[in-house]
Amino acid sequence: MDNQSALERVKKNKFKLILVYLLFVFINISVNRLVKYFGLPLYVDNIGTLLGAVLGGYLPGIFVGYITNIINSTADITNMYYAGISVLIAITSTFFAEKGFFGSFFKSLITIPFLAFIGGVLGSILTWFIFGPSEQGFVSQISYDFLLDVVDKAITVICTYGLLKIMPKDTASLLSLTDWKQKPLSNEEIDEVKRTGTRGLSLKSEISILVCLIMLFVTVATTAISFVLYRNQSMEQYKEMSIDAAKFAAASIDPEKVDEFIEMGDASPQYLETEDKLRGILQSSGSIKYIYAYRMTEQGYKVVFDLDTDGLEGEKAGTLLPYEKDFLPFKKELLNGRQVDPVVVSDRYGWLLSDYEPVFDKNGNCVCYACADISMEDIVSNGISFLAKILSLFIGFFILVLVLSLWFFNYHLTYPVGAMTHASGEFAYSSGQALEVSVDRMRALDISTANELENLYQVLVKTLSDTVRYLEEVKEKSDQIEFMQSGLIYVLANLVESRDKCTGDHIRKTAAYVRLIMELLKENGVYSDYMDDEEYVKTVNYAAPLHDVGKIQVSDVILNKPGRLTDEEFTEMKKHTTAGKDIIESAIKLTGDSGYLREALNVAAYHHEKWDGTGYPTGISGEDIPLSARIMAISDVFDALLSKRSYKEPMSYDTAFGIIEEGAGKSFDPAIVKVFLENRDRVIETAEDNKIMIGNVIEEES
Repeated sequence: MDNQSALERVKKNKFKLILVYLLFVFINISVNRLVKYFGLPLYVDNIGTLLGAVLGGYLPGIFVGYITNIINSTADITNMYYAGISVLIAITSTFFAEKGFFGSFFKSLITIPFLAFIGGVLGSILTWFIFGPSEQGFVSQISYDFLLDVVDKAITVICTYGLLKIMPKDTASLLSLTDWKQKPLSNEEIDEVKRTGTRGLSLKSEISILVCLIMLFVTVATTAISFVLYRNQSMEQYKEMSIDAAKFAAASIDPEKVDEFIEMGDASPQYLETEDKLRGILQSSGSIKYIYAYRMTEQGYKVVFDLDTDGLEGEKAGTLLPYEKDFLPFKKELLNGRQVDPVVVSDRYGWLLSDYEPVFDKNGNCVCYACADISMEDIVSNGISFLAKILSLFIGFFILVLVLSLWFFNYHLTYPVGAMTHASGEFAYSSGQALEVSVDRMRALDISTANELENLYQVLVKTLSDTVRYLEEVKEKSDQIEFMQSGLIYVLANLVESRDKCTGDHIRKTAAYVRLIMELLKENGVYSDYMDDEEYVKTVNYAAPLHDVGKIQVSDVILNKPGRLTDEEFTEMKKHTTAGKDIIESAIKLTGDSGYLREALNVAAYHHEKWDGTGYPTGISGEDIPLSARIMAISDVFDALLSKRSYKEPMSYDTAFGIIEEGAGKSFDPAIVKVFLENRDRVIETAEDNKIMIGNVIEEES
């Protein structure tokens, strides 16, 4: 399947996937309704969540869990507050699924206590914050909820495992929610992209931090604003409630009887009747904590009515109480019978919101105040409950948005960028074919984000294609230059050789032996540091024909003498090594220190040095002699032994090999000699392939 058809398949399946996830939501709701129908104290509303998490991953699991609670909240608003719990269950289930726990029945059972902890313990703590402590006590309630949720999650896990087993094996791959904007990557390729290192934080990490900070800011700001508005509104509602209660109490008191009530208390005929009315007002609202009536005097409050409440007996009528410190600023207004706004006080009766409503007689005189107190602790507990509800809603939504954002950025940014980086990092320059393969690999990504990233990708592909074309052109020209260079080297070497009438194509044959010896050394792992270096081998091959370039400065008389040379003549002949060195050094100065010239210098200057130090021109020994020169030494001597000269006949292969063997450790590197002798057949084959015709005589083994 090509890239385009793969992308089209993903797009067509996306709508079907959403329908499947909604089916999982339906499973959650329907099973929960069924359990409720039979009156069981369970929920069993996470089977679809686990299916989405196991089959689809984090996003589908979280989506199913969150949407389930939102839909269930239409029947019971409290379900909305537990959306965060469902999201945490989805995350935990996905984590265990990725570790392979749902591949085995017994391993899947291991997830039950973890899921029960989230649903039972964390859910119970959330319930405590939202609805307040239960009669059982905090620890008892959590223990009970946890044990109950163990049963709930056991049923959930077992049902989920059973459904997974009856599903086709490839369901998981089909239900993975993707949104590729390029050629879909395999799991191995995704792992390679994730392993791409960065100097600092990865792009995904930076995006995650950014999304978290934004969501955190939104959460804190929204929660704070909502809480302040809720608290202010609650205060206004409680103030109105206390004012209404105080006004009802004021209306229930006969102002003309207040003096009588103070003096006689419950002995007054109407006192108990009025007290019953006030008690009715107190009992009619669960928020009102105290109802009482005071007459204000310079010395303090004089009790008119003070109803008994749970755990606190009211003061008797006529009792004089000192002013509370929070009311001292309002003492003058109270003595003058003026209206005072509700006041928050903290005294021996608790933290209260108090409202005092004046009671006027028929002459317009304030005879007392009817008072209603509301506990501020109720406002605080309700505020905590509201805060817990808001945070529980935001936690689930926060995680959903975060995972959705990361999912979106993965497919629209992280994976495309990572894939381009990985493909660029594996760009191979080793050969023209490798270059084409690298460009094809980049082009095959087929990134189509329809934004600046796609533009970058297209520019990158074009740049790489142009680079490959340019490199191919450079390589072609380089090959031409190299071919010309190699030809010029042989022309120069042949010019030198043509002065020597006795050598008989010596340059070509020694170069062939040098190539063979280097092949044999590499095959046998001898001097592998050099032989595994393709550039070194290449430069030595180029350099080999120049080993006798110094002979250009040797007299023709000496060079072509038919007999053996005298000592003086041999001394002149030996100077061809230093002459060759000088010539090549001059070339290096003119053209730069290219690799093959450096090796040509080594070969020309030292190919007559001997392993034991008795050679010329410097008398160096062992591995102090450059390796290229040690290889050339054997090649040079072996060819000379096999070749016909004006002063000798060609030797047989056996004789030549014997002389080389005898020179091991003396004239020649013993390691090279060993490999040379162990491959006699290939050496002879090379020699046969390089026989030449001199005049009308074909040189053959004698």
